[in-house]
Amino acid sequence: MGMTMTEKILAKHSGRDSVSAGDLLVSQLDLILANDITGPPAIDEFEKIGRPVFDKDKIALVPDHFSPCKDIKSAEMCKRLRDFAREHEITNYFEVGRMGIEHALLPDAGLIAPGEVIIGADSHTCTYGALNALATGVGQTDVGAAMASGTTWFKVPAAIKVELKGKLPKYVKGKDIILTIIGMIGVDGARYQSLEFCGEGISELAMSDRFTICNMAIEAGAKNGIFPVDEKTLDFLKGRVTREFTAVSADADAVYDREITIELDKLVPVVAYPHLPENVHPVSESTGIIIDQAVIGSCTNGRLEDLAQAAEVLKGHKVHPHVRCIIIPATQEIYQQAMKLGYIDTFIEAGVAVSTPTCGPCLGGYMGILAHGERAVSTTNRNFRGRMGHVDSEVYLASPYVAAASAVMGRIASPEEVIK
Repeated sequence: MGMTMTEKILAKHSGRDSVSAGDLLVSQLDLILANDITGPPAIDEFEKIGRPVFDKDKIALVPDHFSPCKDIKSAEMCKRLRDFAREHEITNYFEVGRMGIEHALLPDAGLIAPGEVIIGADSHTCTYGALNALATGVGQTDVGAAMASGTTWFKVPAAIKVELKGKLPKYVKGKDIILTIIGMIGVDGARYQSLEFCGEGISELAMSDRFTICNMAIEAGAKNGIFPVDEKTLDFLKGRVTREFTAVSADADAVYDREITIELDKLVPVVAYPHLPENVHPVSESTGIIIDQAVIGSCTNGRLEDLAQAAEVLKGHKVHPHVRCIIIPATQEIYQQAMKLGYIDTFIEAGVAVSTPTCGPCLGGYMGILAHGERAVSTTNRNFRGRMGHVDSEVYLASPYVAAASAVMGRIASPEEVIK
C-alpha cells in the first residue's frame, strides 16, 4: 500500500519502512520553534527535565507576537526568551531589528527544507508545508520536552487529497483558494488530517500563495498542509538552503479519506464573515459592509507579493477618510525590498500606517485593536469573536487585493472597483 507525502516523511523520521493513518510513533525533529508568548512556558517545562538542549542549531526562538514590547509584561516574556537563548547559545534567536514574523522568517532564512519535520508552539507552524515539509503546531509542554530530546510523538494523520485544476482568474490568490476550501469543508472538516495538495493547477501558484494556503490549513482543523516540490519550490530554496534534503511525493496508490477537486477557473475573490473562517461569501455580495480598519500583513499575507498586490491597488489612491489602514511587512528583508520597489512610499502617500514586523493586531495584541462595534477587513487568519479587540467588534478575512480595495472604498470592495 502506497503512502502520502506526510506518511513518507514520518516513516523516514521514525526509522520505519512504512506507516499508515492511525499509527503512533516517535519522530526525530529537524527544527523546534517557539515565540515570545509560547517560549517562556516551554522553557519552564524544559528546565524541569534537567538536561541540555539537544541541538542548539535546531531550535528557533522568535519574539514576534508582542515585540517590539508593548508593555512591561511582554518585556518580561521577551527577556525570558532572550536569556534562555544566551544561556544555551541558541543559534537561531532573532532579536528585534533582525527578526520578522516567525512563519515568514524561518523559510526565508533557509531553516526549512523539503522532507523535514518541524514542530512549533504556534498553530500556524503548518505554513512550512508549502516547502514539502511536515510542519505542525504542538503544545508548549511538547516543545519543552522536544528541546531536550529532539523528538516528539505523532499519531499518523489520515489525508485529504486536494487536486487543483485550471488557471487562476485575475485578482484571485491563495487566500481565496484556502478560504473557499474552508467554506466547503468547514473549520473542522479536516480535523487531525493532512491536506495534501496536488494537480496541474499548482503551477499557477506563487510560493506566497502556497505559504498562505498551508498557513490556514489549521483553520480547517488539519494537522498539516503540504505541497509537492516543483521548479518554483526549488527556485525559492536556491541560495537559502545549502544542506542536502530529500523531497517526497505521494505514491499513486496512496490512501486518502476523501478527495476534493478545486477548479481554479471558477474561483472568485471571497471574504470570510465573522466569526468563523468557514463563513465565506463572494466579495461581490459583500459590498454593502462598511469598515473602520484594514490590516494587511501577518504570517498569512505579509510577504513581498502580498505587499505588491496592496501597492497595485493603493497606487494613486487615498485611504478612505473613515478608515485606518495598517500594513505590516512580515520581515525586515521584505520591508527593505518593499522600500526599494517604492511600495512603502505608495502606502504612506495613500495614508497608510506602516509598521515594523510584528504579529501585533492579528491576535489582538497591539498596533490595531478594534473598539466596540468596529469592523476590520484583514489578511490575517482568524476572525473569532474578540480576536482583534472588543468582543463586539468584527473581523472579515480577505486577500491583500480585497483588503486594500476596501481601505480605499470604505467598505468591502473588489480590486476592480479601484484599479481602472
